Amino acid sequence: MAVRPEGTPCWADAMFSDVEGAKSFYGGVLGWTFGESSSEYGNYTQAYVDGKAVAAVVPPMPGQEGQSQWCLYFASPDAAATAGTIRDKGGEVLMEPMQVGDFGTMCLARDPSGVVFGVWQAGVHEGFEAPPEQPGAFCWAEVFTREPEKSDAFFPAVFPYKAKQMDDAAVDFRMFDLGDDTVLGRMTMTEDFPPEVPPYINVYFTVDDCDEAVARATKLGGVLRFGPMDTPFGRFAAISDPQGAAFSVIDVTTTAGERPKTTDVS
Repeated sequence: MAVRPEGTPCWADAMFSDVEGAKSFYGGVLGWTFGESSSEYGNYTQAYVDGKAVAAVVPPMPGQEGQSQWCLYFASPDAAATAGTIRDKGGEVLMEPMQVGDFGTMCLARDPSGVVFGVWQAGVHEGFEAPPEQPGAFCWAEVFTREPEKSDAFFPAVFPYKAKQMDDAAVDFRMFDLGDDTVLGRMTMTEDFPPEVPPYINVYFTVDDCDEAVARATKLGGVLRFGPMDTPFGRFAAISDPQGAAFSVIDVTTTAGERPKTTDVS
């Protein structure tokens, strides 16, 4: 597998105070299996589908306990240079680039609107191994922000994205492309979101049946936040896991309606 182009979403992980509970939940909902936890790296535990790495779970470091949430990492050929660009463009570096053995180099940052994300410079760990269409694999992500103009300016300034805006007066939705591939969305948070919910990146995992996945999730203590809903991109639903981390599930084989038109943004 070649190293991914700069700006490609390449990995996702989440901190959970109850790691065993998270493994039980995501194993039940998405069919994940888990490797051995790595005590050398803070009990970082990788999740797999059919032997291919799809994500990781980890207990919080002392002092970092709090709301669980997924963190999406973007590929970078030089994490230190990306960290410098993040600062230059008004973002905040939360954790300086740190080499993780021979796996790669990671950095954590926050965009000017408050969205937390990661940067990953691959070593031997190049990121997601399962293809996006495989059930249980990461397939899509959206930046949810109350200040879209800040995120819209920031992400294409840090990564080589071209932006396009969805032509829909009812929804403020933007997409970011790398070459011919659309790799990231941006959704404006409306008043439907409680004020205590911070801006975040919503990660989507593929499932072969959205409704069955929702049923498994709610049976295991998850909360259905939205959907299931048919779209031109698939049938999806937004869920909070039992520890409060938000994510979505999508069946990309069940689609409805025409894909919306978009306008390129200069």
